[in-house]
Amino acid sequence: MYSDTARDLLAAWERGLSQTSARRLVSLLAAVYPEHSEEHLLKLPLGRRDALALAAHERWFGAQLISLAVCPLCHEHLELNLKVADIQVAPKPSPASELACEVDGFRLRFRLPDSHDIILLENVASPDDAHQLLWSRCLLSASAEQRHYQADELPDTVLIAMEAAMSEADPQANVQFDLSCPACRHRWLAAFDIATFIWKEIHAWAQRILAEVHLLAKTYGWHEADILAMSPTRRRLYLNQIVGR
Repeated sequence: MYSDTARDLLAAWERGLSQTSARRLVSLLAAVYPEHSEEHLLKLPLGRRDALALAAHERWFGAQLISLAVCPLCHEHLELNLKVADIQVAPKPSPASELACEVDGFRLRFRLPDSHDIILLENVASPDDAHQLLWSRCLLSASAEQRHYQADELPDTVLIAMEAAMSEADPQANVQFDLSCPACRHRWLAAFDIATFIWKEIHAWAQRILAEVHLLAKTYGWHEADILAMSPTRRRLYLNQIVGR
């Protein structure tokens, strides 16, 4: 069920101005999916959260996705023209709340990352420290030869295998593009950050609609709430009258 009136989205955008990237996305999704509380959205596996975000983007802005990537070698800018379907992963059954695997004699129990985890990671400067924090939060237990281990005691190969098992269980959370720079021919994998992408589009939309509200209120003396309650088509027709189209 969607509830994406201009008023609700604008309020979520305003809250997002003081929030981190992951928290902003949850606020926006809560405005669109009122049947989900923010706490529920914060606890969703990241792939499920991102699937909701892609569906919301398609409803708000259509199926087209236009993004930019920067070559890490020569810093050339690449424009990516995609469709939502290009990055939608075929849905799998909802992953279990606990996952398990055995690697090099280590028996692991772990859970998938959620937005609570990502919000904490946004405050960690070092990528290595961020990985270690994520592993320690998601690892539920690790044992080998009747001994229990903490995440920082496990070999890197075991931790990397656990991360790979997470990606396999929740593939929508780890969408990557194989890119090639037209300037220097460098190839690299680039992750698609849905939270940053949607925020840029919502921010541009908010700036545009606030300008529309300002012009309509100034011209007709209407209240903001009445203008935002109009359909986009009706607002555009009134704006066309003002500019003489």
